[in-house]
Amino acid sequence: MNLLLLIIIFTTLGGVLSVLAAGLFLLLPDQKRSHVLPHGISFAIGALLAVAFWGLIPHAFEEVKPEQFRGLSATILAGILSFFVLEKLLIWRHCHFNTCEAHGEEPHAHEHGHHAHSHGPEHRHSAGALIILGDSIHNFVDGILIAAAFLTDPKLGIVTSLAVAAHEIPQEVGDFAILLESGYGRAKALFYNILSSLATVLGGVLAYFSLEDLHHMLPYILALAASSFIYVAVADLIPTLHKKTELKASLEQIALIAAGVLLICVMHGFAHSFEV
Repeated sequence: MNLLLLIIIFTTLGGVLSVLAAGLFLLLPDQKRSHVLPHGISFAIGALLAVAFWGLIPHAFEEVKPEQFRGLSATILAGILSFFVLEKLLIWRHCHFNTCEAHGEEPHAHEHGHHAHSHGPEHRHSAGALIILGDSIHNFVDGILIAAAFLTDPKLGIVTSLAVAAHEIPQEVGDFAILLESGYGRAKALFYNILSSLATVLGGVLAYFSLEDLHHMLPYILALAASSFIYVAVADLIPTLHKKTELKASLEQIALIAAGVLLICVMHGFAHSFEV
């Protein structure tokens, strides 16, 4: 199958379908939704870490000479630190203005099913607009990462797309909550989320035409992708799991993280058993 067509298909799967899945999730009653969402987050952690350590990083090192290993490791480190700085600048994870700090909330409360507070209708609408803009940038970068993975190995592209979708669904649920709180209706919130998700396809297509001539850069892009997944899993998602300390919840979290890892490993092996 044509590589560009594969990129379009899987960037669409990682973007639009995750939005639609999050939209269906919001149809659940609030109590049921708040119970199910942490399970999705646990699963996403396992999927993200598995793709980073089982797929992206090994492939990146396979593409370079031994004397470049240190530079590639430095790229992963720089990526993690850069995402921390971007998050502090309220870009990477869409924390809007000073609302979170002013109200004593966690910066990522909206990503885990909590509604963000706001000062008034105008501020609320601005917060919703910033969510859409931030999500579009995030999705555009995801598209570039998926395309880079496909250009390295189509099988790696498939599992990378799965990991993107796994962590996008909980995030999209949080984005829906923010947009609804900002005064958007359900249909309008769904429309704008789907629109921003198309940035994933745009990023993938643009990367296909530009990265094909820059093969020497692919290992470093894969390293940045890995650092992105590691940062999201470790800095954003794992801390939310520590809020539940009872034994049953902890065992469920461990089991679901392991399930996320297992799914990616199985899909990675399954993809390698076929010529794409």
